[in-house]
Amino acid sequence: MGVTICIGDIHGYIHKLERVWMNLEHELRESFDDSTVIFLGDYCDRGPDTAKVIDFLVSLPERYPSQKHVFLCGNHDFAFAAFLRLLPPPPDGFSLFDTWKEYQKNEEREGWWSGEGYEEMHIQGRRWAGNIRDRYNVKKGIDFKGSIYDAAPTFESYGVPHGDGGLMKAVPEKHRKFLQDLVRKLTLVIQR
Repeated sequence: MGVTICIGDIHGYIHKLERVWMNLEHELRESFDDSTVIFLGDYCDRGPDTAKVIDFLVSLPERYPSQKHVFLCGNHDFAFAAFLRLLPPPPDGFSLFDTWKEYQKNEEREGWWSGEGYEEMHIQGRRWAGNIRDRYNVKKGIDFKGSIYDAAPTFESYGVPHGDGGLMKAVPEKHRKFLQDLVRKLTLVIQR
């Protein structure tokens, strides 16, 4: 009989994810094959290998067909999807501009992204791809990696510099679908 496993906050670290996966497989042996694995979100940012992490996650249903995989959307994943314009359309009478009106006083300090099409982008996509003005993160005692979300390593994992709108074309379709599915599930939960 399988067990339920929860894995959270991968943040672009493929080697850590692979190590956890191998340890679980070794320790749980037979019960690993028919386990339910719940990933708690935040697959991207901070670490250097977001693209490889998403490749790993997307491959799991085929590699482990007896397992059940649940992928939840973290705030970093939501912001990544927002930048790629993968969010569902807002309800009638609402625009994505409305998501950032209230917070515009932070735009300059946080260095929100203002590339082509930013006017119709959710605030979290703009913050995620932006270039924070104060480089030092006082809470963590280290420099930010590009934006308030530490998104520069995610851009680099797809071969584009931080803040480059070319990321929208660089992210493969299977990764886009993965992120879009995360957001769609999140939206369904919120609407209930």
